[in-house]
Amino acid sequence: MDFNVLKTETSRPVKMWTKGVPVDDGAKDQLLKTATLPFIFKHIAVMPDVHVGKGSTIGSVIPTKSAIIPAAVGVDIGCGMIAVQTSLMANDLPDNLHPLRLAIEKAVPHGLSPMKGRRDKGSWETPPTIIDEYWRQLLPGFEKLTQKYPQFLKTNNYRHLGTLGTGNHFIEICLDEADRVWIMLHSGSRGVGNAIGSFFIELAKKDMERHFINLPNKDLAYLVEGTEHFDDYIEAVHWAQEFARLNREAMMHNVIMAMHKVITKPFSTHLLAVNCHHNYVQKEHHFGENIFITRKGAVSARKGEFGIIPGSMGARSYIVRGLGNEESFCSCSHGAGRVMTRTEAKKRFTVEDQIKATAHVECRKDANVIDEIPMAYKDIDAVMLAQKELVEIVHQLTQIVCVKG
Repeated sequence: MDFNVLKTETSRPVKMWTKGVPVDDGAKDQLLKTATLPFIFKHIAVMPDVHVGKGSTIGSVIPTKSAIIPAAVGVDIGCGMIAVQTSLMANDLPDNLHPLRLAIEKAVPHGLSPMKGRRDKGSWETPPTIIDEYWRQLLPGFEKLTQKYPQFLKTNNYRHLGTLGTGNHFIEICLDEADRVWIMLHSGSRGVGNAIGSFFIELAKKDMERHFINLPNKDLAYLVEGTEHFDDYIEAVHWAQEFARLNREAMMHNVIMAMHKVITKPFSTHLLAVNCHHNYVQKEHHFGENIFITRKGAVSARKGEFGIIPGSMGARSYIVRGLGNEESFCSCSHGAGRVMTRTEAKKRFTVEDQIKATAHVECRKDANVIDEIPMAYKDIDAVMLAQKELVEIVHQLTQIVCVKG
């Protein structure tokens, strides 16, 4: 098997598909601490995009029995990708792609402007009718959740549905190896998911204190199956994951409508569509047992299952098909993975560097997106090579338009 193994006397094995890609010592230390928890099942699987995360290592697959670590799922619950292939070809697009980017930016709220008493620009002022249709699917679960936890009523929920957010979230128009046009975007459960994740992470920490349980890291606080808090978390996290899935669907609908306004040629979509989480937890069957699988920056890659592995905003992305590798708990990476923090990237690179690195892309090229510069990420080709036992490449995508929050 094409993986390396980390282990200490007190930990479960950590199997790492990282050959040929850098892995910092901080990530290794974080993984080994997680692997000492008594409810880890068999081993932790690590993807080639691995790097240090808050509470839990990004690029890790954490199998557990009878417990879940809320911080391993994180606060962007259900964050993931959606991609659709269109009937358009590259030569059907206008020569000047700037109006297309502006149309997409107008159709999908993005970014953040937190000001007391004023609307966040990353939320809807008046959500369009399509958002109401999606919200109706989520409303029964939200009403049940807020009956017990009314504080979630005060979050950005309905007005964040169908919005992008900030950071590494993006909307892209891409071309595949045959010059076919694809639409791809990356986002999660927005404000309400953040509130749910943050609340249950703190609740788990309080449960640890109440029961005098010492942990190698407080962020590894867990909820035990059969307890009230565990049951409430499972219900809340599954609702947030559904919010994230529908959030991506709603954005995709609005991006397609915006493209129809700019591109004169009629076109169809959903020739091939993929919508996958990469920050989530669910029950799965592995090695003969039903267990909980938390994918923290990892994608499900069961045999024949489609997934999306994006590069940075200046590198290739991939549509992949899972090979069903059981040793990885049928998982693959969720992207290229960072090699430096956002702060370090802003110190090291300039706007001129950003302009040069994204010369082929119609996108913002200013100081506020330097932290997303391609050089802040691992080499996507090396990442793909390291996981050749996990997925096969179906399509290679190169972005030509990129919208960032």
